[in-house]
Amino acid sequence: MSQHMTCLTGPISRQLRMIPLLFFVSCQASTAFSQPMTYPQTARQEVTDDYHGRKVDDPYRWLEDVESDETAAWVKSQNELTQSYLANLPSREPMRKKLEELWDYERTGLPVHRGERYFFTHNDGLQNQSVVYTVPDSTSADNLAAERKVLIDPNTLSEDGTMSLGSWHPSEDGSLIAYSIADGGSDWRTWRVRDVESGKDTVDQVEWSKFSGIAWTPDGKGFYYARYAEPQAGAELTGTNENQMLYLHRLGTPQSEDQLVFERPDEPQWGFSPTVTEDGRYLVIEVWKGTQPKKQVFIQDLTVPSGAITPLIAGFDADYHLIGSIESTLYFLTDHEAPKRKLIAVTYDSQADQTDAAPVDRSTWKTIVPESEDLLEDISLLGQSFYASYLSDALSKVQRWSLSGDLLGDLELPGKGSVGGLGGRQDATETFFTFSNYVTPPSLHRVDVASGKSQLWLRPEVPFDVDAYRTEQIFCVSKDGTRIPVLVTRHRDSQNDGSNRTLLYAYGGFNISLTPAYSPAVAAWLDAGGVYAVANLRGGGEYGSEWHEAGTRLQKQNVFDDFIAAAEHLIDTGVTSKARLAIRGGSNGGLLVGAVMTQRPDLFAACLPAVGVMDMLRYHKFTIGWAWANEFGSSDEEDQIDNLLSYSPLHNLKPGTCYPATLITTADRDDRVVPGHSFKFAAALQDAQSQATGCENPTLIRIETRAGHGAGTPTSKKIDEYADLWAFLIENLGSDSTVPSH
Repeated sequence: MSQHMTCLTGPISRQLRMIPLLFFVSCQASTAFSQPMTYPQTARQEVTDDYHGRKVDDPYRWLEDVESDETAAWVKSQNELTQSYLANLPSREPMRKKLEELWDYERTGLPVHRGERYFFTHNDGLQNQSVVYTVPDSTSADNLAAERKVLIDPNTLSEDGTMSLGSWHPSEDGSLIAYSIADGGSDWRTWRVRDVESGKDTVDQVEWSKFSGIAWTPDGKGFYYARYAEPQAGAELTGTNENQMLYLHRLGTPQSEDQLVFERPDEPQWGFSPTVTEDGRYLVIEVWKGTQPKKQVFIQDLTVPSGAITPLIAGFDADYHLIGSIESTLYFLTDHEAPKRKLIAVTYDSQADQTDAAPVDRSTWKTIVPESEDLLEDISLLGQSFYASYLSDALSKVQRWSLSGDLLGDLELPGKGSVGGLGGRQDATETFFTFSNYVTPPSLHRVDVASGKSQLWLRPEVPFDVDAYRTEQIFCVSKDGTRIPVLVTRHRDSQNDGSNRTLLYAYGGFNISLTPAYSPAVAAWLDAGGVYAVANLRGGGEYGSEWHEAGTRLQKQNVFDDFIAAAEHLIDTGVTSKARLAIRGGSNGGLLVGAVMTQRPDLFAACLPAVGVMDMLRYHKFTIGWAWANEFGSSDEEDQIDNLLSYSPLHNLKPGTCYPATLITTADRDDRVVPGHSFKFAAALQDAQSQATGCENPTLIRIETRAGHGAGTPTSKKIDEYADLWAFLIENLGSDSTVPSH
């Protein structure tokens, strides 16, 4: 999905095939409980809905009310059961200590240059939240620690670390920084402004902003931002988010005096992303509609007093993202008639009569960087060249192009992995990028913009033997013959004898690409003898818009088929076995896990669905859920209802079926995928599992407090959660508990 709502999703369910021998293997009792598990009683109510003539029961509807006393009591009883189970796992505490050790390394974010300063984030290791620092631009990498000055420390905002920094944007001269704060994991943001020299906040405070960055005005005396109307009391975390509005805030004034710049009450699903071109000439407004990767673009000439906002690109026919501008030429990254994207130049005549202005004639558009066989993931205008980042089978490569569209050459990279960064102002003489993969912590590299030469700037030291592990890319074939890439990371000495505890992860939605990245949590899993596999499924963005669309709406089953094919390939090639295979996914990936575990409960030994969309019939009735209809379809559409019912995790649980050991995770302040999804799924899963004779696989739910969809989660909570997840897997993926060394 778009950057505004990076979200979630993926469910399904059709055939339930059970083989007696595999049934026995996957349903072995856990040693954590010597007796069959007794689950809390969850009340069932008589609630039936009619979806275009299809009667569907919803007995756990009451769990959608996450603020009720009844739901609170249910959450308490479920957490008590889950924690009593986890407390008995022998590998839990050793794993927590190992995770703490692996997380304890210094991490520095990409530098941002404004005025005569660098701004960057840094975490000493176990800090709950990273701190924003500033240093003079004359500072070398060797002197960062000595000369850095704390600018924003979100760790001081709350004792438990649950107040987190959202995003931050220095002004053009570097004298001010606008930053947003998230409370307890919610998507709501409060914007504040800090004076860089004094380190003190100004009087400015902007509330009820969501899915929005800010854009400083050319004079640095204000900024544009998007917000929603203040929600009704009690509906802050569940109420529908529609009718976003674009405002201008002038520094030193109360929010009540902010100027409404753009709104479309006739189009309640439109959202707005503002950008001011670096020369201060134009306000460019990218208009998004839900999570579909298609936009419209409006423009305002800021050099004209009270200039009108007029359409520049209309139609919602493709994705358009502003890269930069030179005078009246604006450059956009787009997939218009180019599924793997290209760079185009659009010339805007701001001197023309703006009365009833029409979008720019498309016949005047010019292609600067053409579409290629690889996905053009991102591009930056730096100096007199474009730096283009590509994905080739989910691995990064970077090329330099001239302003006229001539290929200047490739940027040398440290190896095979993922590149991030390469941003900066158009007049920059330097830029920075990060490089990482599953066994390589993100290193920082500095690039001379004019020559394209790069050098290592910072490399973190981690307590992990990166040379002991290897990553290989393999390909499997999905049900319809589609080739699916899978990256497999494991110890160099591991054998294909079916004995490896393996965790298969995927997402498969919203045009989002999964690329290799280092994680202390994954390092701990590998260090405990595990194999970590990541599948790049349809629905993602790894191969462009056609790849994405092949996993949406009526084609959503392709995503689940791809994931099942990846799992079967790992088993068939001896990487693992059914008794040693677990799957995990979050948000849209949580839907994915819920869907495949109901379609193929025989294929996995353990499942970890996180913050998933589990009720495909009602997801669009909460917060920003309506925006996902572009991806899934909704139950309001008669031609979609049968497809949704075919894979909706909640509606495909079959009483008496032995499902894999399952640990569902969610959080009480998740206002993107509201926790009611996981609550209802857990209640229904426990009911179905309790009716399966001889099945003692645990089906539990872990509900985090003072946390949301994932962003801003404190380090301490991450460590505790992964200790629980990995201990749960070790317990349920075979009897010989391997615990990490210390």
